[in-house]
Amino acid sequence: MPYGTAGGEPASTRSRRHIFGDDAEQYDTARPGYPHQLVQEVLDFAAMGADEAALEVGAGTGKATLPFARSGVPVTCVEPDVRMARVLRRRCAALPRVTIEVADFEAWVPARRYGLLYCAQAWHWVDPDVRWARARAALSPGGAIALFWNHWTLDSGELAERLTDAHTRLGIEIPADTLLDPRPRPARRGPEARQWRDMTAAGFVDPAHRLYSSVQQRSTSALLGLFASYGGYRAIPPRPRERLFDELARIVDEEPGGQGHVKGQAQVKVVTSLFLGRMGAESG
Repeated sequence: MPYGTAGGEPASTRSRRHIFGDDAEQYDTARPGYPHQLVQEVLDFAAMGADEAALEVGAGTGKATLPFARSGVPVTCVEPDVRMARVLRRRCAALPRVTIEVADFEAWVPARRYGLLYCAQAWHWVDPDVRWARARAALSPGGAIALFWNHWTLDSGELAERLTDAHTRLGIEIPADTLLDPRPRPARRGPEARQWRDMTAAGFVDPAHRLYSSVQQRSTSALLGLFASYGGYRAIPPRPRERLFDELARIVDEEPGGQGHVKGQAQVKVVTSLFLGRMGAESG
């Protein structure tokens, strides 16, 4: 049976969302941050008062925490993994207006209401049966919610094909929602997107969907670090994962360059998808 998320016994959502803490430092190094424009547009949409604060769900190692906190907004971070929170505390050591709570958002009880709830790359890990109700309970009337994700694809279709073939040769399925997943990302936009439908069904109003694009140049080690930061690749047993990564590294090292590409490196397209909404009068 091929290795991969589709072929093996599925792990619980709780255990899978804690897999990133197995090497929190590696995750922090490998994952890109979020566009400055996105942070500013979220804050503009929220239009918080001077005495209001933001709540971050699933803060991880602080990729989204730092730009929001550096804007001057007080931020309460809820992070379920103590290992990720340890890196988060170190990165936020010079930001006294950041409060870190190690807890599952589903069970965490806020001591106040927030003008903004935002979640970067983690909303799908929160229990769908309760996440919207928990969001409403944490927000002030008229408070804003901002959910965003980075989606990555390789700029070179030929390189993507060679890396995909390496998975096939080694009998390893490409994990869903990762760099080589051939499905379009984001797959749906605006009112057609599940996040939009779920948000409005939960009573949030003024919905909006915005996209931000950029291109990154990644060395072989940096690209392999991005692969290693995905939960689907972390779930592959160590030996076959090591064989796969050795083969992927060899292929990237052999990249010829040219036409804007650097020899032995890969260009990664990053599309950041942001969903915005606001607490409706009947949701509070």
